[in-house]
Amino acid sequence: MKHPGPLITLFAGLVLGLFMLSLNATTGEPSPAAVKRPAQSRSPGPSTPAPRSPATVPATSPVARPQTEYAGRTADDTASVAISLRGDRAIAYFCDGHTQEAWLRGPVEDDGDMHLTSTDTDARLDGFLDAGRVTGTVRINGRDHLFTAPKAGKPAGLYRATAEVRGAELKGGWIITQDGRQVGIVTRAGETSAAPPIDPATGAVTVDGTQLTARPVVP
Repeated sequence: MKHPGPLITLFAGLVLGLFMLSLNATTGEPSPAAVKRPAQSRSPGPSTPAPRSPATVPATSPVARPQTEYAGRTADDTASVAISLRGDRAIAYFCDGHTQEAWLRGPVEDDGDMHLTSTDTDARLDGFLDAGRVTGTVRINGRDHLFTAPKAGKPAGLYRATAEVRGAELKGGWIITQDGRQVGIVTRAGETSAAPPIDPATGAVTVDGTQLTARPVVP
């Protein structure tokens, strides 16, 4: 005859389980498996950066070019062209040594491009500074003159003189190229003629018996 011990133990466990379920239903307490875990707090993510104000664009400074002279001849060798340049400004002089001349001024771009104009005539100079020289075109009296003006050391360059002689204004302009060649025009009361040469060392020159001093032109 078998002993009823294991059956009794199994039955007792079943009764105890039913009793516990009944008790939970009565009290309304959730069983341990039904208890929800509190949601884990999340660490705050990176905060959204505040909108940045537009960056201030620094003003572009002009190229710091030192005072430099350029002097040369037109392609047909009929006239001289000299340009005095400093920073972003330039002044130029076109002269054929007889009757045609023009003073021109204007800005020089950072890349060396320049477009100079005259306030007295319809002349215009369009040039480009590169590799130690200025190349371009001077348009005067409806005609274009191609030119090349290499960098020039003293006394080469551009000179000018003004004076009043017997109540009339006298103006003179000169170009000295690197090889010492001089070209100039003197204007007396609106009449132009070839200018006498100046002393390259001092700029001294005598015009119609009047002693003048031609000085380097600065933009």
